[in-house]
Amino acid sequence: MHEFPIHYVEPVFRPPSEAHSLILPVTNGCSWNKCTFCEMYTAPQKKFRARDESEVLEEIRKCGERMIVQRVFLADGDAMILPTHRLLRILEAIRDHLPDVERVTSYCLPRNLKKKSVAELKELQDAGLAMLYVGAESGDDEVLRRVNKGETYDSTRDALLKAGEAGIKRSVMILNGLGGKSLSDQHALHSAQLMNETQPEFLSTLVVSFPQGMERYREQFPDFEPLNQQELFLEAERLLENLELDNTVFRSDHASNYLVLKGTLGRDKERMLAQVRTAIHTPEQARLRPEWMRGL
Repeated sequence: MHEFPIHYVEPVFRPPSEAHSLILPVTNGCSWNKCTFCEMYTAPQKKFRARDESEVLEEIRKCGERMIVQRVFLADGDAMILPTHRLLRILEAIRDHLPDVERVTSYCLPRNLKKKSVAELKELQDAGLAMLYVGAESGDDEVLRRVNKGETYDSTRDALLKAGEAGIKRSVMILNGLGGKSLSDQHALHSAQLMNETQPEFLSTLVVSFPQGMERYREQFPDFEPLNQQELFLEAERLLENLELDNTVFRSDHASNYLVLKGTLGRDKERMLAQVRTAIHTPEQARLRPEWMRGL
């Protein structure tokens, strides 16, 4: 019996919508890995490095011999840090050896696109790169500074606009509760402003959580006070109220969320706002996810 042709360094992460994709690591870990809210790549074996290109290409070839693949997710935390020419060779190998692949996606830190031109990104899009998952987390510079994101409103906006201009779809994530009680209003308002300016194809919200405690988080945010359930809903209401999106698929269905929301903005804005307001005022009618079912 053949062993699986891809070598993984555990733990491996991927977006919820990539549950049925082939996870293909082209890097290990995250090149930034300093966000105080993120514990994904803190294990010592996840120290960042680019994987050996010949090894990745060989794994693609072996996968092509043994399976039919329709979707590929390039892991780990930021495959887009690789030079464009290297990404193009990986996409070419996927096209040659996995001809049934319909789309290739990747996580992307905004800083990864700073040195890539629109023309380069268009080359990647033409070669099969269909979508980038961008963890914006917040549109508020103070929140971003407090959590050591290493990004700003402007850097995230510029990356999203550049990818959009190249024809690459953008799936953006905002973290509900990231600014705590003190920065909740500006977190919601500036995050909505960022989304309005960039008009991503997909937008999702997750609830910030601290499975290993808040000590690391409070090193740079000592006065952080987490939002309770109702305050999370109030922040979500402020975000939705201020979103002016033309045709963005919105999801708040991650396991961390108490309230599941699904729709398209702006068409379904009022319906989802009504759901949030029900959760605020009559939570017993809102079909909330029980605490024991929540997680990362």
